[in-house]
Amino acid sequence: MAFHEVLFPTDISRGSQGGPERRTDVVVLGSGHEERNARWADSRRSYNAGYGVKSLDDLNAVIAFFEERRGRLHGFRWCDHTDDRSGAPGADISPNDQVLGNGDGARTTFQLIKTYGSMFAPWSRVIRKPVAGSVRVAVDGVEIDAEHFSVDTASGTVTFDGDHVPGDSAVVTAGFRFDVPVRFDTDRLEINLQGFRHGAIPQIPIVELRL
Repeated sequence: MAFHEVLFPTDISRGSQGGPERRTDVVVLGSGHEERNARWADSRRSYNAGYGVKSLDDLNAVIAFFEERRGRLHGFRWCDHTDDRSGAPGADISPNDQVLGNGDGARTTFQLIKTYGSMFAPWSRVIRKPVAGSVRVAVDGVEIDAEHFSVDTASGTVTFDGDHVPGDSAVVTAGFRFDVPVRFDTDRLEINLQGFRHGAIPQIPIVELRL
């Protein structure tokens, strides 16, 4: 699938509406008890960028972005301002924010992940689109200089150089900012300019891609 490593205008995405979605089948039995089954192992985020369009300049920027992506054809980066970093919203990035795994003395590559929850059923989200220059890494709590590892910002993997491979049972952690891989969820933008001038919100659906 074609993906453009370009970020949707952040001033517009900041005013958007949306969040994560899950799919759960719920069957109510004759006794009134329920049986529930998760159809998706992972959540999927969706947004409406129309809420962030406040001016004709914003509108023109979205139309240009939409045309360059050819509607639903090409994916792109989206900043979810409510969930765009490894720690709490607005918190500084720490190299100890998220546990990526344990070293074995030979493994050099680790996938960035973010874990939600801690007690009952934590869920780990694979992070595919870290923000360039934002990734900090530590091994057993000691931060590693950026010159000793590389980050693939298109896939979200961290690779240590040969002289700094994490040792056996060493805990590898990281902190980072990240974008969400998304696409437009329509091939048609229907905008009534008169309605827009009177406060009507254009519908500009965005949906997360699973890469």
